[in-house]
Amino acid sequence: MEKKNKTIDCIQMKRRGAEAVRKATEGMTPEEELAFWEEGTAELVKIQDTPRQSRTRPAPPDRVS
Repeated sequence: MEKKNKTIDCIQMKRRGAEAVRKATEGMTPEEELAFWEEGTAELVKIQDTPRQSRTRPAPPDRVS
């Protein structure tokens, strides 16, 4: 069985995302962290409610880079 070359490393991608969230929420109070997640959820819901044909891919927020 031949080994395939990976083009995407899912574990590395997950770890980078987790690190970005950790840095973005570092030093936040529980209330601030809740607001962080609520804002992100509201942005996602807004994108999901937009019909696919008129969607443009938004730039990633500065807080999670």
